[in-house]
Amino acid sequence: MSKNYVIGFPRIGEKRELKKVLEDFWAKKVDFGEVKYVAENLRKRHWTYQKEAKIDFIASNDFSLYDNILDTTILLGAIPKRFQHLKDEELYFAMARGNQDCVAMEMTKWFNTNYHYIVPEISKDTTFKLNSKKVIEEYKEALELGINTKINLIGAITYLGLSKSIDNSDVFAHISSVVKVYKELLEEISKLNESIVVQFDEPLFVKDLEPKFLSLLKPVYDELSSVSSNIKIVVTTYFEHSNEATKILVNTPIWALGLDFIHGNKNLESLELIKNSNKILIAGVIDGRNIWKSNFEDKINLLNKISNVVSKENIIVGTSCSLLHVPFTLSYEDNLDKEIKSWLAFANEKLKELNLVSKQFFDSKLSLEDIANIEKNKKDNSLRKVSTKIHNSSVQDEIKNLKKFEREDKFEDRIKIQREFFKYDALTTTTIGSFPQTPQIRENRKLYKSNAISKEQYENEIKKYIDDCVAFQEEIGLDVLVHGEPERNDMVEYFGQLMDGFAFTQNAWVQSYGSRCVKPPVIFGDVSRPNAMTVLWIKYAQSKTSKVMKGMLTGPVTILNWSFVRDDIPRNEVTRQIALAINKEVDDLQNAGIKMIQVDEAAFKEGYPLRVENIKDYENWAVDNFKLSVSCSKADTQIHTHMCYSEFNDIIKTIEAMDADVISIETARSGNRLLKIFKEVAYKQEIGPGIYDIHSPRVPSVDEMVAQIKALVEVLPKEQLWINPDCGLKTRKWPEVKQSLKNMVEAVKIVKHNR
Repeated sequence: MSKNYVIGFPRIGEKRELKKVLEDFWAKKVDFGEVKYVAENLRKRHWTYQKEAKIDFIASNDFSLYDNILDTTILLGAIPKRFQHLKDEELYFAMARGNQDCVAMEMTKWFNTNYHYIVPEISKDTTFKLNSKKVIEEYKEALELGINTKINLIGAITYLGLSKSIDNSDVFAHISSVVKVYKELLEEISKLNESIVVQFDEPLFVKDLEPKFLSLLKPVYDELSSVSSNIKIVVTTYFEHSNEATKILVNTPIWALGLDFIHGNKNLESLELIKNSNKILIAGVIDGRNIWKSNFEDKINLLNKISNVVSKENIIVGTSCSLLHVPFTLSYEDNLDKEIKSWLAFANEKLKELNLVSKQFFDSKLSLEDIANIEKNKKDNSLRKVSTKIHNSSVQDEIKNLKKFEREDKFEDRIKIQREFFKYDALTTTTIGSFPQTPQIRENRKLYKSNAISKEQYENEIKKYIDDCVAFQEEIGLDVLVHGEPERNDMVEYFGQLMDGFAFTQNAWVQSYGSRCVKPPVIFGDVSRPNAMTVLWIKYAQSKTSKVMKGMLTGPVTILNWSFVRDDIPRNEVTRQIALAINKEVDDLQNAGIKMIQVDEAAFKEGYPLRVENIKDYENWAVDNFKLSVSCSKADTQIHTHMCYSEFNDIIKTIEAMDADVISIETARSGNRLLKIFKEVAYKQEIGPGIYDIHSPRVPSVDEMVAQIKALVEVLPKEQLWINPDCGLKTRKWPEVKQSLKNMVEAVKIVKHNR
């Protein structure tokens, strides 16, 4: 009998139902009852899909209205003081998004993915108290459908390890308190059924950790395993190997270990330990992070390699991680090239793959349909290898013949020329690039795509938006302007649609945070740029002002990290092809008179390997490809870049090596601790620390921003500082954008006047 296991499942719904109802609720168009109704229906539908796909271990509590780490903070009762006067959904969403009185909690990347979690805030005074309602209710919901789910929880060590101390106290001083709450929860869970599997996610252990963190594993899981004999505890890790943790966990009473054999191939080194412990191994062999169809032969070979050590009866076939990181289903992709579509598998398709791989591995009886699907899998994978769509010899030749890989002039020489050329003052004001994508802009794009309006009508609407955007920026007195990006649906998809080697989906949305979803392009073949991509619109915007207009491009590393990337050549080779295309665009822009060009590397950090041994290689090729993308720029062309959600202390030298003239960073939720790192290393390039958080709808006051700017000037010389929001304004509403930017410009005037 085959056995299979899904770590977790997407939440947003196949038609983004969760996104839509949340945004309607925040806009006060529906009440919270409607949110609960939609969420409950989604959970039932998702459980049913998995049941129909014959999945043996289906998760509950993997669903979230915003983020599962935030859910864990609520579960543990670790509410920061500023929110403690709030209750229920008002409390929950204020913690995630902030409100006019309370600043939102910090948000950062989930390991090296494009998912974001809400960072728990811990102090020495933090107290923990069980709030089990969500966990228990969702388990019972599934039970009513006849599904005895495993219950997903974030492990205590990972939860504290991903927290931030707000008073410099040791967050792990609370480990016994958190374990105590989890024990209370397990007591409640034990009464729900005769036998229940509880999955504790401990992905923290795929990183290089100090022995003191590893030493927590045995006492924590000894204690949790002692609560009830009818609870089977699974500890899962993913995204890399966790051999150090496995060595300890095999000596605890847990029932099973879930390991990633796709992105953590070194987990194979732990098989002997698992065999000797007689633990169950959930072998993650179906890729939960990429969208390429599994090669069944390769999967069976890998499982056979595993079963040469660990007994087959102790193996369960699983996903490498939660399917949260892939789109929902291929069912709606009617416009996708049929050949390319035949190479893909999204979450629902991966359920079927998991079932078929499991059946083959365990020699279960195959139906005629199963046999046909296995044959199709073999054929599709074979045809992909020889497809003419993948290779472009002219791109490969151009890469081989590259001679110029970086700019000719050093920063110290360039910045003198640039300051003289642009004549800008200290504390220059600008924005990151995008302005609100209004319903009118989206409707205009939709009408054009459906051929309901002409190209001329579409472009006239874009021009009107740019006119208004430029006029507004001039009116409030911003120094360096942007065109607002109304022609762009997404900062990666827009460029991908104008380059060869990319494919695009209709409905392949993936959750980034809360209601925010992204639709990553699919890089299936060699990348090239047939024509200029941005010059027309930037030139038009520049014609509307005498002030400096920034050109806006997305960098090669970010395009790579925010795409689903072909798996038949190394990622650094794909990035080099993209860098060459961006280089040509930079050259076209500067030749068109656009002398300030921003090449966003918002996702530079999230591509970092989780293990130190792999970091240097990534840094080398990522930096080299960024430098290649701007290597054509002359000394009087100022190159900006922007980075999101990044902790910089470990990569500051790498950022310096990128050699951008100006970097803008997100610091609004992180305080000025990031800036101090720049000061400590004597960072010489110019910096635009975000002085307010655009991910929250609240409008910061002038006084608040004055205080923030003064704090910045205490850390770095004002001549080195630019003043800007901490990210693009695409997702915000115009009224809050206008007031926030007016306040920002006014705050700069006050600081300059009082200096």
